[in-house]
Amino acid sequence: MEEKTLDQSSAPILEAIEEYHRLDRYGFTPPGHRQGRGVDQRTLDALGLDTFRSDLLATAGLDDRLSRGAILSRAEDLMADAVGADKAFFSTCGSSLSVKSAILAVTRGRGEILISRDAHKSVTAGLLFSGLQPRWIPVRYDNELHIAHPPSPESVEMMWQRHPDAAAALVVSPTPYGTCADLEAIAEICHSRGKPLIVDEAWGAHLPFHDALPTWAMDAGADICVVSIHKMGLGFEQGSVYQLQGPLVDPVRLQHCADLLASTSSSVVLYAGIDGWRRQMVAEGHALLDSALSLADRLRGDIGALPGLHVPREELLGVEASHDLDPLHVLIDVSGLGISGYQASDWLRAEQRIDMGLVDHRRVEATLSTADDDETARRLLEALEKLTRAAKDFPTPPPISFPEGSDFEPDMALQPRDAFFGPVDSVPIAEAVGRIAAEQVTPYPPGIPALLPGERINAAILEYLRTGVKAGMNLPDPADPTFQTIRVVAE
Repeated sequence: MEEKTLDQSSAPILEAIEEYHRLDRYGFTPPGHRQGRGVDQRTLDALGLDTFRSDLLATAGLDDRLSRGAILSRAEDLMADAVGADKAFFSTCGSSLSVKSAILAVTRGRGEILISRDAHKSVTAGLLFSGLQPRWIPVRYDNELHIAHPPSPESVEMMWQRHPDAAAALVVSPTPYGTCADLEAIAEICHSRGKPLIVDEAWGAHLPFHDALPTWAMDAGADICVVSIHKMGLGFEQGSVYQLQGPLVDPVRLQHCADLLASTSSSVVLYAGIDGWRRQMVAEGHALLDSALSLADRLRGDIGALPGLHVPREELLGVEASHDLDPLHVLIDVSGLGISGYQASDWLRAEQRIDMGLVDHRRVEATLSTADDDETARRLLEALEKLTRAAKDFPTPPPISFPEGSDFEPDMALQPRDAFFGPVDSVPIAEAVGRIAAEQVTPYPPGIPALLPGERINAAILEYLRTGVKAGMNLPDPADPTFQTIRVVAE
């Protein structure tokens, strides 16, 4: 039977919104603001009427009560067709929900799963919900740059040999630094055992649309790939898509697991943002990414020419580092100015009205998208040039005590779920060494936990976090964000 060709110039969700307004529909249903009719004028002045006009009920609103228009499913089919997946599912709860759904679907909520230790805090949440036993794949920690590179295929193979009954493997690629794992080799290792590979590719929504970018997870053989449209795409915050291919994961179970976690009041506006971005990328994505990549290349050179600033590239790649790098992540090392990344970020926001993404002890990062152009690049460059002159008046940043890489792999003494939901004590940091953590402690951004529920706390990690907070590190997860105390399993 000849396959039906899908019309990629169509955007079913956007077209349905346009029809809703054209037909002058009115619903005595949620949302109660009735397309902005009842909203306070001060709120409309801040948000605009259009913010509310397209905030519609998905069923018995945008579509009929039985979803006979198949508006969402047609949009998802178009996404799958655009990127070459078997199935695509939209999520309006971000990739955090999508990753949890994938974990539950491949494990059926029990047993073991291999997970790279640089996984996002949303993965930890999936473990707490499910009660799964994580088997952590060690990452390649760089003791000079003090960043974690993705795990090597050899590490994945080693973990499968140790834990052959694990249900699946989950790796993060690209990382928030833009570094990428050798997904093709890792997928082959997993598939040789008949086990699926999940890739948390939240930072990789754009990868299918240009061959100069790192290999997209589906092209590398991954079974499930989760992307955040709001990160490197042009969708709204919380817009996420998870794609599926191959026979190793049941698509119905995957959808059912997502339904267990998702809101029953999904935002049509977020769906529409995903739908419209897919249409745009099919039509113009290669050309748009051509321009973005050229802009990133020029900007890297211009920033690197400023005194005291360095834009790392080669040191992020190679045998002992990462397999590939997304050049749209423009990482800027400010340590040559004698300041910290925290100081640089705070000053750029306060004095130049520029917000940076990832921030750590010595770096800030600008992630470029297809929305950036010469004007936005100039604005960043001018702000950084002013930073290089202002930095001489900054106070010396407090030092941070950095552990060795092995210290970031403490003993998992209890299952995360048991530690998190069991009886806890709150103890001073000085008394926490040797105790079992009952909460996760996550420097944010990028959101990778330094300490997880169930891990036995070591002195090196505590000192890193304690000195990090003094230097400006943000710890939003622990009950005490000043990190004077920590929740531990009661003895």
